[in-house]
Amino acid sequence: MSQTPPVTHQTRLLILGAGPAGYTAAIYAARAGLKPMVVAGLQPGGQLTITTEVENFPGFAEPIQGPWLMDQMQAQAAHVGAVIVQDVITAVDLGRRPFRATGDSGEVYEAEALVIATGAQARWLGIPGEKELSGFGVSACATCDGFFYRGKDVAVVGGGNSATEEALYLSNLARHVTLIHRRDSLRSEKILQARLFERPNVTVVWDTAVEEVLADGSGRVPVARALGLRNLKTGLRTELPVHGLFVAIGHDPATALFKGQLGMDEEGYIRTTPGTTQTSVPGVFAAGDVQDKVYRQAVTAAGTGCMAALEAEKFLAHLPAVDLAA
Repeated sequence: MSQTPPVTHQTRLLILGAGPAGYTAAIYAARAGLKPMVVAGLQPGGQLTITTEVENFPGFAEPIQGPWLMDQMQAQAAHVGAVIVQDVITAVDLGRRPFRATGDSGEVYEAEALVIATGAQARWLGIPGEKELSGFGVSACATCDGFFYRGKDVAVVGGGNSATEEALYLSNLARHVTLIHRRDSLRSEKILQARLFERPNVTVVWDTAVEEVLADGSGRVPVARALGLRNLKTGLRTELPVHGLFVAIGHDPATALFKGQLGMDEEGYIRTTPGTTQTSVPGVFAAGDVQDKVYRQAVTAAGTGCMAALEAEKFLAHLPAVDLAA
């Protein structure tokens, strides 16, 4: 008995990922007549779908909800002609033309050009209360959410550059910042440490693990009220009253599918030619947090999504017309 061959979709431009980078690439590509196909992936909308109020995306005088913003981007992309598919890519082949991607559904996607906008995920502690209070006292982005903690007490957990920079940023907004680290010294650059230790409203707690985020359930919704801490040398358990916890222990780019096929740095971020979104494979472009470990903002992701679409359009314009169905 013969097996039914998998459904194969052909498109000039395939976009993997449906966050600000992916949707912006889709909007620009669709308006250029490329009829792009977007495979939404495991978390359509990206990290903004787990963000409550967004105040730093241009164009909105009042705070907006992250999921609403992503719904609007999706609707705009669809309105101008992008095809959005709910599937998760499990394998890609960038060594052949057209490029080939296989979905968890078993369906196959072939394209002459590819935009990778699969994003990155913040690493979490995996402790009680962390997930439940995400957006209500727990965050992984001080630049995104620090504004809500003006004049309040917050904590940052981590010991590298990201944690030190988050603490420095928050020290300009919060009443007091406590940096909590598992070891007795920071891994961040010395110049950053010097700046941190000079701040009068910053305290560093050494040799300590955050074991729980405690909630205040007296209001309309539960919010963070304190952290459960344990000293790793003495075993002593204490509570630290705070209004917010910022987890800064790193990010993991969603690039496992592309290892061995694209140039990446030691952390797994896709390398792009400076000033562009071009990767080591002609016709493959990377946008958003999958190639940006510095800014990681929705607006910068959208900007590189625009760049990727424009560069893909230029690439395709110089490519001989191909009958993908042949």
